[in-house]
Amino acid sequence: MCGIVGYVGAQDAAPILIEGLNRLEYRGYDSAGVAVIQRGQLKVRKVSGRVADLQAELPARFKGAPGIGHTRWATHGEPTVENAHPHVDTAGRIAVVHNGIIENAEELRAKLQANGVEFVSQTDTETVAHLVAAAFATGGAEDLEQAVCIALRQVVGAYGIAVVDTEHADRIVVARNGSPVLLGIGEKEMFVASDVAALVGHTRQVVYLDDGELATITAGGYRTFTLDARSTAKTPSEVDWDVVGAEIGDHAHFLVKEIAEQPRSIERALRGRLDERFNTAHLGGLNLTVREAREFRRVKILGCGSACYAGDLGAQLIEDLARMPATSESASEFRYRNPVVEPDTLYVAVSQSGETVDTLAAVQELQRKGGRVIGIVNVVGSTIARQVDGGIYIHAGPEMSVAATKSFTSTVVAFALLAVHLGRMRDLAPTEGRRILDGLVALPGQIEEILDTEKRTGTIEAVAREIAQHHSVLFIGRRRGWPVAKEGAQKLKEVSYVHAEAYASAELKHGPLALVSPELPTVACVPDDDLYEKNVSTLAEIRARKGPVIALAHRELATELADRTVVLPRSEPELDPILMSVPLQLLAYHAAVALERDVDRPRNLAKSVTVE
Repeated sequence: MCGIVGYVGAQDAAPILIEGLNRLEYRGYDSAGVAVIQRGQLKVRKVSGRVADLQAELPARFKGAPGIGHTRWATHGEPTVENAHPHVDTAGRIAVVHNGIIENAEELRAKLQANGVEFVSQTDTETVAHLVAAAFATGGAEDLEQAVCIALRQVVGAYGIAVVDTEHADRIVVARNGSPVLLGIGEKEMFVASDVAALVGHTRQVVYLDDGELATITAGGYRTFTLDARSTAKTPSEVDWDVVGAEIGDHAHFLVKEIAEQPRSIERALRGRLDERFNTAHLGGLNLTVREAREFRRVKILGCGSACYAGDLGAQLIEDLARMPATSESASEFRYRNPVVEPDTLYVAVSQSGETVDTLAAVQELQRKGGRVIGIVNVVGSTIARQVDGGIYIHAGPEMSVAATKSFTSTVVAFALLAVHLGRMRDLAPTEGRRILDGLVALPGQIEEILDTEKRTGTIEAVAREIAQHHSVLFIGRRRGWPVAKEGAQKLKEVSYVHAEAYASAELKHGPLALVSPELPTVACVPDDDLYEKNVSTLAEIRARKGPVIALAHRELATELADRTVVLPRSEPELDPILMSVPLQLLAYHAAVALERDVDRPRNLAKSVTVE
């Protein structure tokens, strides 16, 4: 959730740190700060607010290296200057930035205060700076690596940290336990970050630390080791993200840019994976033989937020095409309920960032109990991608807005490929496999059609302006439309702050119908499928109670059923949810713009949720 950037080399660190922090804004934050070492002295600037505010605060002579920077998403203490990172020891020698939560912070604080340490913040992170300083003061450490190890042996909890020391001004020491940290390898310079996005434009060679690992970086290179000083061998990886993908270009917001990128992101998700000879999908990254895949009797999908709703659609695709029982569940609930883990169940972990802490914990629990876990992930080299037994990269590219758009649709495409792959090993006929593959190939053009129609007519934008005037909105759908409704409600809530609820259409008469009134608009998914008449019946119930209705449909609905109809191109029934999700993304976007929200960085939210 928070962001870390660090630099050591011949350049002044501050501009590099600010650039990296700007690239991490999409993760969500409420304060920011940087620290550099200048001629043996520590220089620190912090603000409660945006990175732009921090940049404006930096004096012209704020120069030096190494340096560390941070964007904070408040946990311990309010978003104030005092609570912003970096945190410094009493003598002004040590500076620390930290992601994660130190669970025994109060106990450590009490011990340090008993030894005369005065704290200036409410944060858990400040304890680390004082612990590192104490390791030097007591004579237990001769160098920064030793001091950091001594400090971290006393810490319980999750952390990704970076530490600088004026007495060791040629290096940064970093450590990881449950919160991502990676190193960037440059030419006679080195970088550190919590997210590869911070390094785009500087290097494509990165080293991902594992839990329990530390690293020392200097201008000349890096060394990785464990808390008990054992060296570890790490091989650099190549990053495939580009600078253009992480830039906003001519778009007003990253969110609308990423909505518009979906035709291309879906093409990337399909590239090299369509087996036309056997009408199936080629998914070598699953690391499953045909025999192993056929031994699974059911599928369980785990994710959080939009990843969970994509999993709902994935479960239906797998049941429809592979004829395997499949369910989707919130990873955050799964990890706490002592689940029964069965050897004939294939578990699928879904995460855009590959760092979602609840999903990662669920994966680790499954593997402890002998479960076979594959992942569907966007970020190459991320923790979940490295933890699982195999998987599918969706190749959506950088998604800088907090709200998931192209990663959602590409994830559902990945599930469609997985469903065809498993189905063709069982009872899915070649003609049915070909039907789905043809439908997938057609999706980019159909999304282009939706986007072009909206540019020409402005229908969804007009509906969004009306929606923005209401305090609450109801989203409904049946079967495949039900997860789409949930995702649509989530989008509207998170970017416009308009309250939204999603219900299965058949559940409306079991309670929620009491809410229907002229003040409550309903957004309904009405595909032209075998449940069309039942959906029409639900709309009639709403209209009889004078509820406004906006319908997503394959044909124009009569005015007695819907006030507005957004007519969509028709895909295969199993793939229609992908197309139906796009207008709901645009609806949320335009409502947020109409209400003058911070579209790409909604309040209280973060892109990558790395704390519980």
